This record gives sequence, structure tokens and C-alpha cells, in this order.
Amino acid sequence: MGFIYENIVRPVLFKMEPEQAHDRGRAALMSLGSLPTFCSLMRYMNQVREDKPVKLFGLEFPNRVGLAAGMDKDGEFPRAIEALGFGHAEVGTVTPQAQPGNERPRLFRCPDHGALINRMGFNNKGSEAMLHALTKNYPKGKRRMPVGINIGKAKMTPLDKAVDDYLACFRQLADQADYFTINISSPNTPGLRELQSEAYLRDLLSTLRDENLSHAKKLGRTPHPLLLKIAPDLSYQEIDRIVSVLLDLDYSGIIATNTTLHRPADLKSDEAGGLSGGLYLRRRSNEVINYIYRSTEGKLPIIGVGGVDSVEAAGEKIDAGASLVQLYTGWVYRGPFFARELAKAMKSSGEDWI
Repeated sequence: MGFIYENIVRPVLFKMEPEQAHDRGRAALMSLGSLPTFCSLMRYMNQVREDKPVKLFGLEFPNRVGLAAGMDKDGEFPRAIEALGFGHAEVGTVTPQAQPGNERPRLFRCPDHGALINRMGFNNKGSEAMLHALTKNYPKGKRRMPVGINIGKAKMTPLDKAVDDYLACFRQLADQADYFTINISSPNTPGLRELQSEAYLRDLLSTLRDENLSHAKKLGRTPHPLLLKIAPDLSYQEIDRIVSVLLDLDYSGIIATNTTLHRPADLKSDEAGGLSGGLYLRRRSNEVINYIYRSTEGKLPIIGVGGVDSVEAAGEKIDAGASLVQLYTGWVYRGPFFARELAKAMKSSGEDWI
């Protein structure tokens, strides 16, 4: 199937404007997700389960391969994602209210590098719409894989009020999230990455931690796992400070990394935005993962993202210290059944990574 996609389907899709092709793919996935019986059949054919489920921050993942945030921005088709072989999905980034994102064009291909550049700007339908979609189509308690919810700040919200947006999303979506990812590292919302700085970070993360503990106590259940997604463009000193806060506040894990503002020297595109996929981000992501793993002695679970477009690329992230990997751009280039292929290969090689 990978050969057919890469040699027949992808050339047709790549003749379209990138976001148009994305919208076509999204529509197909929504259609698939609306057919529960067919999805169950496809899940039976495609789902790869580790001999022992991967247990991480209190959740069980059938395999190590997940879909990164950004593809299913509104939680509309995680059932289809499961049917195609993924072991978890991260939906979003979602903001409290709907927002259109940045003006088009805002998504660009770099096929020579197997990469994309995007400046989407958190376009989404808002947290209430996501709650409705998840409750209707893939409710918590009836899932066979975890669904994480990636939450962010609205474009027009000032930084000193950002915590209110994250709290609003948490409160709206807590009943449908298996875990939450706090996104403070997208380069496409003005000022967002400043939340990684000392001036904002501890207050934001401690407020969310306290809300999570209070919510769990009120309902008499375990708190949600909370993860932070960081940029690959941070210095090691900045990473040290972030990791120290996460450990102090007993956060469940870290996702490394988001897209990068840096560019390989031979990249032909001069479009602004975050670069995803490709060898440059793959290597930088691996460096960040390994640095965090070594500096924490493996105490902080890591989900590795960035340039996962082959079994070798995924294996590098596990070797560097990640427990799970996530795809986005690699899925665009390698096709809908790439997750199954990758999960199968990682299962057969899993003993070497334990």
C-alpha cells in the first residue's frame, strides 16, 4: 500500500494546493470515522499491539506510534486514526473559542527535504465543538487507544491572561481527555513561545497542576497526565530550566519537539513558519530528547516528535530516550498505512529498546 500511495496517490494530492489536499484528507478521515463497523474491521486488520502494552503515565498504549497534534485539530476523526494502526492520537491544538488562524496560503511543501512549513495559527472550532465531537464520535471509556488533547492560547489573548485560556480548555474538555498537552511552543501564534520563559512558565504550569489536582479530588479520581510540548530551538540552559519546573511540579512528561524556525542551508523555500519533518528537525529533535533523557536520568517520560518518516528515524528517537513517537509530516509523505508499518517494525525490534 505504501508503494501505491507514494507513486500514484501522493503525486495526485501534491498537484493540489497543500491545504486543499489536507482538507480532502480530513474529509476522507471524517467519512471513515463515521462508519464504526468498517472502522472496527480496519482496526482488526491494521492495529499492531505490543506483546505487553506500553504503560506510560498511568495509561496503556497498544503500540508506540501516535498521531501528533495538528492533523485532527477538532477531535473529529480519532476513530479513523485508530483504524489505520496508530496507538494514540493527540487532537488540537484547541483554544477556548473558535478562531480562523492565519491567512492562506499558510501551508507549504518542501518535497526535496520531506518537510512542510506551516503558519496555520491554531485554526480550530473551539473547545465546545471539540467536546461535542469527541463525546459523539469517540467517547472516553469506549476507546481502544488514548486520546490526548493539545491546548493553547488564542491569538488575541495577551500573555498575562494566557493561563485563563488554558484553564478554560482544561475545564471544558477534562471529561474527554486521556491526557493534556500544554502547547507553548508553536511559532505561529505571536508571543506564544515567550510562555517558555521564566517570567511565565512556573505560574502557568503550577496553576494548571493545581486545577488538575482540584478537579480530580472533586470527582474522586486520578488526576489527568499533564505534558508540556517544547520547541527545538531552545538552548540547553533553557531546557534545563523548563525540565526543572516540570520535575518540581510533578508533570507527567514532555513532548520533544514542536516545529523549528531554523532552516537547513539548502532549503529552497523562504516561507515563514514552523518547519516540520526532514533530516534537520529529525536530528535536532533527537539531540533534545537525548539531552532531557540524560539530564533527568530517564525520570521524565518523553514523547519524541520531529522527522519520523522511517523505521530508522523512529528507532533513533527510542534510542535517544523517548518512550513513544508521534508522526505528522511523515504520515503525509508516506501514506495512511505508514503507522501500521512503523508499529509492526518497532514491535519486532522492541526488545532491543527496553
